Amino acid sequence: MTTTIQISDTLHSEMIKRKLFDRETYEEVIWDLIEDTKELNEQTKTEIAKARAEIKAGQFHTLAQVKEQLVL
Repeated sequence: MTTTIQISDTLHSEMIKRKLFDRETYEEVIWDLIEDTKELNEQTKTEIAKARAEIKAGQFHTLAQVKEQLVL
């Protein structure tokens, strides 16, 4: 279902600023805003906590180390 809404000139200007590219639709802009406000799911929260623990424990490689290994 397609519908039309009325928005203020100020909001219209703000939506134009939020477009990632010129041909992006306002619907895409709105979906991006909705996605940004969604809560992370439990699996993602768990993975983030695990990654933070690994970093704290020193279990990571720097970009410089990875570049060095790839240049071999």
